Formats: sequence, C-alpha cells, structure tokens
Amino acid sequence: MRVTHHWIQSYNAISMTKIESTLQNELPIIDLEKLQEPRGLQTVAADFRKAYSEVGFGAVINHGIPEELIAGLFNASKQFHAQPLQDKMKVALNTAHRGYIPINTSTDVNSQLAEVTKPNQSESFMIMREDTPDSVPVKSGAYLAGANQWPELAGFRETLTIANEQFSMVGRKLLEVACVALSVNPMRLTPAFECPTTWLRLLHYPPQPVVDDLYGSAPHTDFGCLTLLAQDSVAGLQVQTASGAWLDVKPDNKSLIVNVGDMLHRWSNGILKSTPHRVINHSGEERYSCAFFFDPYVDTIIAPLEECTTAQQTANFEPIHFGEFLQAELEAAYKQHR
Repeated sequence: MRVTHHWIQSYNAISMTKIESTLQNELPIIDLEKLQEPRGLQTVAADFRKAYSEVGFGAVINHGIPEELIAGLFNASKQFHAQPLQDKMKVALNTAHRGYIPINTSTDVNSQLAEVTKPNQSESFMIMREDTPDSVPVKSGAYLAGANQWPELAGFRETLTIANEQFSMVGRKLLEVACVALSVNPMRLTPAFECPTTWLRLLHYPPQPVVDDLYGSAPHTDFGCLTLLAQDSVAGLQVQTASGAWLDVKPDNKSLIVNVGDMLHRWSNGILKSTPHRVINHSGEERYSCAFFFDPYVDTIIAPLEECTTAQQTANFEPIHFGEFLQAELEAAYKQHR
C-alpha cells in the first residue's frame, strides 16, 4: 500500500508522553520469529514501521545469532581491551578505518546536538568488510577499501569474522523488512548492498566521573543505514525523544538494540527516524558493547525513494554521495583521516 500524507500525519500526532513512557519501560519489540508465520513479513514490517517512525529505536528478538557467539564476541572484546596499551597500538587505527581507537582520540565535533569539546571516553577495536587485493573495491580505489588488521590473540579473528557474517545476515533481513514497511520493492536497494559497507566495533567504556560535556559517546545520530547493538548488563545508553528528554535504555543481553541511521532516514524521506543517542557510564563498572553497522556501498547516491514521496509531501532531502558524506564525517572526528 502506498504511503499517504494522512498516514504520516497520524504518526506525527502521537503524544510524546506515550513515546517517552515506552522508552522508560522498554523499547518497541521487533520479533523476527514472526517472519516464519503466514504473512509474517507484512506483520513484522508493520511493527518495524510503527517503531521506527515513532521512536527510531527497537529491541530485535529471535534474530538468529547464537547466544554463544555473542558471548564469545564479548569475551574477545574483553581479551583485546585487557592487553597493555603498547600491544593494542600495534594495530592502531589506519587510514582505512580499521584497528584500535584509544580513549581520548575521537571527538564528535560535527555534533549538532551538544557543544562537544572533550573526546569520547571509550576505546574500541574496529573491523570492516574484508577486501582482498584483487577485489573490486580495492582495484577501483574505493574509499576505505582494504584488509583488516588483526591482533595476535588466539581465536580472535575467527570469532569476529563469523560474527560479522552473522550480523550481516540480520542486517539484510532487517533491510528487507524496512523496504516492505515503506512499500518499496526490496530489489530496489539490492545494488547498494551487493558489496555493503560493514563495521563491527568492540567498545569499552571505563567508568567516568560526573563532568559537564564528558561522554562515553557524545550525543549523535548514526550516519549509516542500520545499527545493531549487543549490550552487556551495564547501563549507559540513552535515547533522546523529540521533546529533548534523555531516557535510559534498559540493559538487555538477550536482544539486539537496533536503530535507523541518517541514510535510511533520507531514503525514507524522513518517515523512519534517525534518533539521537549517547552513552554516559556513571555505573562505576566497566561497560562493553558490540556495535555493527550495515551500510550501503560507498559509491551509492542516497536520495528519497519515490515510494516515500507524494504530491503533498515532496522530497525533503537533496541527493548525496555516501562516500563523500562518510569521508567528511570521519575527517572531522579522527586525525587518521585528515
């Protein structure tokens, strides 16, 4: 069914009290097990549209990634971050945006949500799509194409490689759901994701003092398409509502916290929300999370899909080149890209 202007208006009219109450208790649930039911894709797509046009965040359950794999991913993260700094720096972040990002080295200077002057109080290890020397992205000189860096830790590479594949599968499934939610044929976006830009980031947030303008991760929206987050049991993630309130997301290691990024927000002409969020770890405990970002190929042009526009609601965004947008974001935040 084609999206109508009246339908969009009805969602914009939902009271913020209801949305804030939802966040205070738990995020909207997206149950992928429903995909096995008759007309399950349409059911999940309706749930997806409701969650991401109202809140922009949801908890995805029955996603299919084995619990033991996620547990192994957290163990790998703790093993990596427990190393001496000099060992972690052997795989320091490179110009292809792969490797170790030490604490106090990235600052969200492009944030339009806060006056950010202090670097993020987190450290992380990043892998992206593994490109071989004879791959098309490398041969064509695509932005960020390259091979990953790997620390000398037993089983580490194998665990992250399998996790990257599993998260990618869930990302593709959610992208199909998002397309159906927007009344878009999923094949429309297939070319953009034949060689997706993927990022798997192992994050460690040490306990931080209560200081103004100091964040584990400063207020921001994600610049890509879909973010899938596995959390431990330590609180710290907060989501901002349209009223400006910052609300805690309940820690839950059984589901994946999924949010829409700026590119899917643009593709949907603003129907799906790219919601501001931040991390502040005042728990007194070490906090770990594993974030996976499922984004289009860097040469993709992002413009509102025609199914998401009407005569009354024309395109809200000009077309942009994803790679150029991405490069500007990374150059602003990381000295390795300047």
